[in-house]
Amino acid sequence: MQKPKGHVIRTAVVGSLFMLWLAVIGARAGYLQLYKGAWLSQKAAGQYERELILQGKRGTIYDSRHEAMAVSIETTSIAAYPALVENQPATAAQLAGILNLKPKEVQQQLASARPFVWIKRQATPKQVSAIKKLGLKGIEFLPEHSRFYPNTTLAAQVMGFTGIDGHGLEGLEFYYDAELKGTETRVTVLKDALGRGFEAHQESAVNRAGNNLILTIDRHIQYITEQALADAVTEYKAQSGMALVMEPQTGALLAVAHYPFFNPNAFSRSDRRVWRNRAVTDPFEPGSTMKIFSAAAALDSGIITAGTIFFCENGKYPVGGHTVHDTKPYGWLSLQQIVKYSSNIGAVKLVEQVGPQLLYDHLQRFGFGTRTRVDSPGESSGALSHYKRWTSVDTGAIAFGQGLSVTALQLITAASALAHDGMLMRPYVVKAITNPDGRTVRTFAPQAVRQVVSPQSAHTVRSIMRTVITEGGTGLKADVAGYSVCGKTGTAQKVDANGNYAQNTYLASFVGFAPTERPAVAVLVIVDEPRDTHYGGLVAAPVFSRIVGETLGYLNVPSAEDPDQLRVFREIQAGDEKVHLKKAVF
Repeated sequence: MQKPKGHVIRTAVVGSLFMLWLAVIGARAGYLQLYKGAWLSQKAAGQYERELILQGKRGTIYDSRHEAMAVSIETTSIAAYPALVENQPATAAQLAGILNLKPKEVQQQLASARPFVWIKRQATPKQVSAIKKLGLKGIEFLPEHSRFYPNTTLAAQVMGFTGIDGHGLEGLEFYYDAELKGTETRVTVLKDALGRGFEAHQESAVNRAGNNLILTIDRHIQYITEQALADAVTEYKAQSGMALVMEPQTGALLAVAHYPFFNPNAFSRSDRRVWRNRAVTDPFEPGSTMKIFSAAAALDSGIITAGTIFFCENGKYPVGGHTVHDTKPYGWLSLQQIVKYSSNIGAVKLVEQVGPQLLYDHLQRFGFGTRTRVDSPGESSGALSHYKRWTSVDTGAIAFGQGLSVTALQLITAASALAHDGMLMRPYVVKAITNPDGRTVRTFAPQAVRQVVSPQSAHTVRSIMRTVITEGGTGLKADVAGYSVCGKTGTAQKVDANGNYAQNTYLASFVGFAPTERPAVAVLVIVDEPRDTHYGGLVAAPVFSRIVGETLGYLNVPSAEDPDQLRVFREIQAGDEKVHLKKAVF
């Protein structure tokens, strides 16, 4: 029986259309394979590939005795491929619960149109282990490094800290970032169609570490300094404080302390105002500590001797329409007594005799008004205007520490020049850089800047400063049992936001060195806005005494009470260590 003609035609048409459709599909497949293969491969790879830059292990920062101050530890970061994540709400809830994150924020990340997102950088080992046990699809674990400061707050403002990506943001971490950071490696993170990870990137994650820093800071001296400073700021309910310890002969900083402290392991929890190294960045009016430099300038001029006397007007002296006051009414005082009793009027009379140009030239030579070029970021130059712009009032005020500004680093560096027979040294914090194998790459030797005053003038100023610690002097509480010390008190009235001297807000300070004849350390203490009492001799001098006493004991510097031990120590300092090493009792 023959099929109807119409049925045959319909079958032929359907068959023809089917064959045509297959031909179109085949042609399209051939076109895509032959002409679009590379483009499709790239597009597919874009869905499952992510190129990351992994930072090599950051170098370690050591103190002067090679004790670790900052280290990098292995950590794991958690990421996700949103397109591969199944049941995003449930996955987000699980991740958030373990990682202490908000489920809504995690879900927003997983709902992203991006092929790759970070969920948690530098997760804890416990968190990583818990998430791995869940076996969640589309979740990736990537190796990274986390910065860790084992001494927490110790020298935090000097050390600084790094960000989540391992780049230095403050302090030495920022200044020496190029040396510390490890080699960057580009890693392609791959996933197959089922979301399973290829292991190729794991081998590429092993990167070359950065270089290490060896500091001049001594961890133990830093601790001594910080504790003494913290106790004083707390006792006097002050706003803050700074204390520095320097080696006068080299300019090496042995301690740079700030209070309040902050923990660089959790820096974001602290006020950013406490992050910076204020000893380097913040200028202030020094007050009466400046009198030792005015005295040094006068002595070095040859016009004045330590015994030259000045009439101090019984406590009140009119200058240029203003009146300069002393805390007590003094009559005739020698230069030595002007420093010992801290007479403002005496300082004004002194500069009137030697002239503003000589004072300006010497203050410049001591380093005031210019940066010390210390290896720390954000250094301020302070402010010292040219003497031709000084009025008679300015000249007198600058002589006793008003009308100019200095940093704590400038002040201790200048004082150290007096301790080092008039030679100004450049301060520094890093003494060596080593490679990951511990081999020295670069060293930083002490650098002499210039001879500021003659050795004889410096020695005379030291002798004068010694009297400040004796009976009747303003710094009696700075005395250290068993040692001869010298120094100068400072009590500076602070300037308010309008440029006027504020009532009842002061900086109490003390700067000095010990032992007097051959100083091993110079120490500066500054306490900002102490309450109840504000005099440097009462607030800062006892802190100086504590730091000096404990530091000299730690360094085994012999006391003046043991002349044999002191002789051995001096000869060792002079270079005869091999001859006398067996005789030394430290």
